Amino acid sequence: MMQMDAIPTTRAEALEADSRDPLSAARTAFDLSEGVIYLDGNSLGPPTRLSLTALERTARQEWRIGLVRSWNDAGWIDLAANAGAKIAGLIGVDPGETVVCDSVTVNLHKLAIAMARRSESGPVIVEADEFPTDQYVAKSVADLLNTEFVRVESGAGGRALAQRGGVLVKSVVNYRTAAVADLERDEEAAHQGGGSIVWDLSHATGAVKINLKAAGARAAAGCTYKFLNAGPGAPAFLFVDASISVGLTSPIPGWMGHAAPFEFDAEYRPADGVRRFACGTPPILSLASLDAALSAFQGVAVEDLERKVRNLGDLCLARAETLGLQTVSPPVGSRRGGHVSLCHDDAYAVVQSLIARGVIGDFRAPNLIRFGFSPLFVRRQDVWDAMDALAAVLASAEWDSPRYRQRAFVT
Repeated sequence: MMQMDAIPTTRAEALEADSRDPLSAARTAFDLSEGVIYLDGNSLGPPTRLSLTALERTARQEWRIGLVRSWNDAGWIDLAANAGAKIAGLIGVDPGETVVCDSVTVNLHKLAIAMARRSESGPVIVEADEFPTDQYVAKSVADLLNTEFVRVESGAGGRALAQRGGVLVKSVVNYRTAAVADLERDEEAAHQGGGSIVWDLSHATGAVKINLKAAGARAAAGCTYKFLNAGPGAPAFLFVDASISVGLTSPIPGWMGHAAPFEFDAEYRPADGVRRFACGTPPILSLASLDAALSAFQGVAVEDLERKVRNLGDLCLARAETLGLQTVSPPVGSRRGGHVSLCHDDAYAVVQSLIARGVIGDFRAPNLIRFGFSPLFVRRQDVWDAMDALAAVLASAEWDSPRYRQRAFVT
């Protein structure tokens, strides 16, 4: 019998490993399409059955029949906090330190400004290979606060913080490579330099083990439509450590962040704790979907999520090596996030030809085939079959067709 962390060398071994997978039962929570291998979980997760039911109930009963009464009767007003409390367990923080609201971009902007004002001095820092939104936010915050903007090389953000202080905006998992940041090391550097880090958890939550409190992290934001499967455009979440939240001020003092929003005061009084960072009216349909989707993680150990993610990635990389493909992701046996990126000069066309075969991955410019491995529903047999399809596409050169080269707006 194979060890669970061993890399399958045949499809039969992949099936055997799947049969002993402690997360195998979680797959039944998802409403997956027949004939599709879905390896795009870090751009949009598929729906859970409970999410689809929740959307139907929320729209047809709570909205259609309950109307405005449902803010109280159906508990709409509590959905953002309740969903945030469920996410807290996946990122290693206390339930009252998270809230679901707005988008990742907006939340990063709010937190970066609040933390920069707390630090009082130093630049706004971002690493050169950071996700574009995070780079745009960092530059914008520096401009708004009339402070220095510093872009450093990959991995050098912590050193810059230690030397100069300020605020660093950084992803826990790199969106291209899937390299995982060393939270403890970077937070120690921030403490040494008197600075702060705003962590982006978007490609990490639900795929790797995160313990923000143990690492000393104080602020973070992340999305819910990737590995948390809340649906397209679902709201983001943010975390602020309770020990500092009372001293932080949101740069967008929305009414939902008010201590008593339905008193309709002319003057703003921030709510206690993380809720002061909420802004506008919560998007109830998306929140209902998220709250239901999070049920798929009930009883799941985050250690098992990361262990499976690594094994699926190792299998992909081992098969890719036999195809002569290079990767920008950490090698077999290394810690990485929930995706692997393979290099090919015509990566976009290759991905489109795979989609035509029912294998859905995604393309990242300029030359990356990115496969996402959501641990709750992706199986080793899926990765094996996807790599068989990739081998066939490359051997036949079927990707070399005008229909696969024509780029859509969303890639």
